[in-house]
Amino acid sequence: MAYENVLLEKEDRIAILSINRPKALNALNNDTLVEIDKAVDEIKADDSIDVVIVTGAGDKAFVAGADIAFMQNLTAMEARAFGALGQAAFRKLEAMEKPSIAAVNGFALGGGCELAMACDFRVASTSAKFGQPEVGLGITPGFGGTQRLPRLVGPGMAKQMLYTADIIDANEALRIGLVNSVVAPEELMDFVKKIAKRIISKAPVAVRLSKAAANEGLQVDIDRSMTIEADAFGLCFATTDQKEGMGAFVEKRKPQFTGK
Repeated sequence: MAYENVLLEKEDRIAILSINRPKALNALNNDTLVEIDKAVDEIKADDSIDVVIVTGAGDKAFVAGADIAFMQNLTAMEARAFGALGQAAFRKLEAMEKPSIAAVNGFALGGGCELAMACDFRVASTSAKFGQPEVGLGITPGFGGTQRLPRLVGPGMAKQMLYTADIIDANEALRIGLVNSVVAPEELMDFVKKIAKRIISKAPVAVRLSKAAANEGLQVDIDRSMTIEADAFGLCFATTDQKEGMGAFVEKRKPQFTGK
């Protein structure tokens, strides 16, 4: 479908979803959230896509946050509905069986940090800035920030960021575990695409089951999570890819996975 606020490109089994409002530093308004949600549906339905890269158009911002001009005069009920819209779109991205990587190329503040955290992991350029500045605006994070940030960096660091509205640079984000790598801005997309291609070279069903087991296991106690892992492990042995992967290992050749 045609989009006005996002770009969806596809190359070599990779989807690149770019938030495309550079004049507004890719700020998230209602229409943009709706388009993210629809783009994720399109990606989920496309069997030619194995990995998703989420980024922002231009070189200044990944997503600078939710659109404050849009939010300023919302009623309490309208604001709750706006938050629920963002939560649903980001949760759909997070729960999608295909892996997602955030390529953070500038400001990732508020809703932008929340969008990045909904991806499976994050790679930042040296120009990236992260933060949840909402309390400085008289509000709380509304698109999952109070829930995902403690899970990613621990409750103490998350609460400090949430309470102070401090903005951190890429190196600090790396130190606390919010991002996996920091690279030069001109290297960011090539670096992330190389990671995506390494994922694509592996057995697709196994990758997706690994994601599902990791995500589901984080929500339950350790005993239940082990059952989830055992189920995923067993399911792999019903796939052609398992036969191919182990056969190739024994025969000392490169496997040819088919995703079946």
